[in-house]
Amino acid sequence: MNKLTLISSPTCPYVQRAVIALKEKHADFDVVYVDLQNKPDWFLAISPMGKVPLLRVERDGGPPAIIFESAVILEYLEETLPGEKLHPADALHRAQHRAWIEFCSNMLGELSRFSRATDPAGLQIARAALSVKFKRLESELAEGPYFSGTHFSLVDTAFAPFFRQIDALETVAPTALLDGFPRIEHWRRALANRPSVKAAVPEDYVERYLHRLRELGAEVLKAA
Repeated sequence: MNKLTLISSPTCPYVQRAVIALKEKHADFDVVYVDLQNKPDWFLAISPMGKVPLLRVERDGGPPAIIFESAVILEYLEETLPGEKLHPADALHRAQHRAWIEFCSNMLGELSRFSRATDPAGLQIARAALSVKFKRLESELAEGPYFSGTHFSLVDTAFAPFFRQIDALETVAPTALLDGFPRIEHWRRALANRPSVKAAVPEDYVERYLHRLRELGAEVLKAA
């Protein structure tokens, strides 16, 4: 078996996607954390985009290989690791799932604008943009508990870190982001209870995440 090392940041949602997939596959892997505010030279030397996650793959008889970008890492893990498949077998369904993973990445950008807004106007603009996305997502979901019903998929690995950020915000004050979206709320709770999702972050994740927002002067935390 190849030796896998995930190069990570404690609060990065894209890293969490890879951790969840690795744990769903019951894979052995190591984690190395880097400070993204003070990136070490060795990290910049192997990260073409200067971002996490990176997956270092060590093989017998060859130099370590570096894979970057979370979506690519997820595809590699799906193709090479044993265990239950997290992508649909049908090519059309796989393509649709990949598209919804991209949709989630877009929503993470909207959520970042919401959580980092420093004034009421910016907060409301970001809230409105998220609401549009939530309406579209709510119409896509069926009974659940997961995106594709009872089968946990890579779409779930993508959205679980997104919902975790909302969960963290709501330890301080209600966001009301999911009011009126019962299917999304049901999905959110199912993901939060999944063992692989619970184990995807360090124990002090919430404190780290909120601390960074407070440093940025986040409006969403000012009323708490």
